[in-house]
Amino acid sequence: MIELKTPQEIEEMKPAGRFVGSILRELRDMTKVGTNLLEIDEYVHKKIVDRKGAESCYVDYAPDFGTGPFAHYICTSVNDAVLHGVPYDYNLKDGDLVSLDLAISVNGWVGDSAISFVVGKDQDSSDLRLIKCTEEALAAAIDVAQPGNRLGDVSSTIGDVAREYGYPINLEFGGHGVGHIMHGDPHVANDGRAHHGYKLRPGLVIAIEPWFLKTTDEIYQDSKDGWTLRSSDGSRGAHTEHTIAITENGPVILTTRD
Repeated sequence: MIELKTPQEIEEMKPAGRFVGSILRELRDMTKVGTNLLEIDEYVHKKIVDRKGAESCYVDYAPDFGTGPFAHYICTSVNDAVLHGVPYDYNLKDGDLVSLDLAISVNGWVGDSAISFVVGKDQDSSDLRLIKCTEEALAAAIDVAQPGNRLGDVSSTIGDVAREYGYPINLEFGGHGVGHIMHGDPHVANDGRAHHGYKLRPGLVIAIEPWFLKTTDEIYQDSKDGWTLRSSDGSRGAHTEHTIAITENGPVILTTRD
């Protein structure tokens, strides 16, 4: 069921969004060659503990697309991993492509966002191009998330950007409704038909999250942890996400990192 938020409820959601955005900004600045993925996880854990009213959306999260409780505070996907990456004892190397996906509840409202970046100096131009595609797709999708447009306009805009870059598109996982829970209706696919689907209305809050792989649209679940999704051919992936609210004046980014 799709739930619309009142203007007051959208205001109440902003602290969670700002909190998530600020942590991702800090993590991007502090994540270097040699940073351990478990250090990143522990950093988020401490931020949540220190913030009154904050709770992890991931610890004990056990949906049907994962194996058992997630049991960590952030998703850390590296190189050929693109979604749901479980933090483990790994020191980042020069040139690694890192995607960080974070969802936290503050006073009962959820903020959900993701960033991708390359650590170190050995930055492959094809990795940077892939990340740029996800960022441009997200920005374009937010621009069309206007009252009166359709959900298909958002999805088709994402797909159009991916096709312009020449990347294949996977439709198994995408964006979603956000509110008191992390994953709600509606599903926001990363491709679709313009002018079709649910009519966007003020009060709708959704996470839009373009993610692409360089040379395939096929993924598999890593049997080592039962969560991490990797490309079937070993090619790298990138993932960018914001939680936005549709208002009478247009879309508002709740997880701003500025």
